[in-house]
Amino acid sequence: MIDPLDLIRDRARDTRPSRHIVLAEGEDPRVVEGGLLAVRDKLAKITLLGDEAAVGEQLRAQIGDAPTPEGLAVINPRTSEHKGALADALFERRKHKGVDRARAARDILEPLNFAALMVRTGLADGTVAGAVATTAETVRAALQMIGKHTEAGAVSSFFLMVLDPLRHGHKAGAYIFSDAGLTIEPSIEELSGIVQASADSFSLLVGEVPRVAMLSFSTLGSANHPSIDKIVAARDLARSARPDLTIEGELQFDAAFVPTVAASKAPGSAIQGDANVFVFPSLEAANIAYKIAQRIGAATAIGPILQGLDRPANDLSRGCTAEDVRDLIAVTVVQAG
Repeated sequence: MIDPLDLIRDRARDTRPSRHIVLAEGEDPRVVEGGLLAVRDKLAKITLLGDEAAVGEQLRAQIGDAPTPEGLAVINPRTSEHKGALADALFERRKHKGVDRARAARDILEPLNFAALMVRTGLADGTVAGAVATTAETVRAALQMIGKHTEAGAVSSFFLMVLDPLRHGHKAGAYIFSDAGLTIEPSIEELSGIVQASADSFSLLVGEVPRVAMLSFSTLGSANHPSIDKIVAARDLARSARPDLTIEGELQFDAAFVPTVAASKAPGSAIQGDANVFVFPSLEAANIAYKIAQRIGAATAIGPILQGLDRPANDLSRGCTAEDVRDLIAVTVVQAG
């Protein structure tokens, strides 16, 4: 079986022209190594943001006295030639919130803002951060500087979970867990939007037909609770909006993932243990589940990946590795198209 991440890297590598991804946390050793891996693998052109001396020290730790690889650049927001134009762009985006030009000139020096506005103004095709910054900080910069896509219901997030053949046998492959990083207690409308966006993200990144399971502690009426009513209402709303999608719920995870359990618990369900997109009822549930799958189940977790933005901006886990940085760069390139 071909590793789904290999396929994503291949698609990023084949993108022409090569996309330009800016890494806001260019002084972090994992980010520097991940950027170098992305350039080495020809996934994208990379810009590292940070103080030149600090970034240079990290580069020397990685490559010694070798010259900086072609396709990798370093920008210091404080001395960049783009600082003035990006400050103007920040002022235009935030003046309705009381941001004046003096504050815009200060705020643009924050690397998260600088990176997001590089994307907004077309200086870069996407941005990746979160190795150091919190999800809240990373998402705030993306929302304020890039903004929501006009056709998106809301911005949400997911983890791309990859199971490998050696550990997971016939269940090896790529799955989505959503929303595991952003929406704490989604409303009916938000949950419906997460379902639709996550299905589309799966199609885009994995290239397979999505089969969405809306998860709960109940399977198709085996329990009664207001939280289940919300899932059913969101399911019906999503089905009405997107009749092209396979959406089932409410389902317990085993009924969504294990065919024999599905045959017993939900014999008439459209999902027969073959779901590949798992939508959780809350951020709490999704975040716990992805970390258990990653740390106990040995799944590879890439994300949080944001969906619903006008242009790509993605968030790393603060526990990420350099390989995670590289792979999220590849995902960002595919999102950029």
